[in-house]
Amino acid sequence: MARSRVPRPRGRPRTRPDLVLADKAYSSREIRDHLRKRGIRVVIPERADQQAKRKRRGQAGGRPPAFDREAYKQRNTVERCINRLKQWRGIATRYEKTATIYLAGLHIAGIFLWSTR
Repeated sequence: MARSRVPRPRGRPRTRPDLVLADKAYSSREIRDHLRKRGIRVVIPERADQQAKRKRRGQAGGRPPAFDREAYKQRNTVERCINRLKQWRGIATRYEKTATIYLAGLHIAGIFLWSTR
């Protein structure tokens, strides 16, 4: 999370995005605190075991972290795009040895997916 970068058309990449969408695997206190200190809005669903622990502690467990359902729905679009790209065997198994050739394959696959819509 500390090395996250948001590319821009010109200039240096931003190191502080407006919003981070992540799945339940990234739902930890350390990640949430780190992003909160950097002023980044977090949209990560809480895991069931974390909910149970918080509820078991009662009032001492605190309130649940904020979760924006509408913002989280945007993550579905990215996941579906990745799934469609992984239908290309060369991309899914990463046969290419260099990053530039792999990136070229991603571009070609993206063009084909975009043109078939």
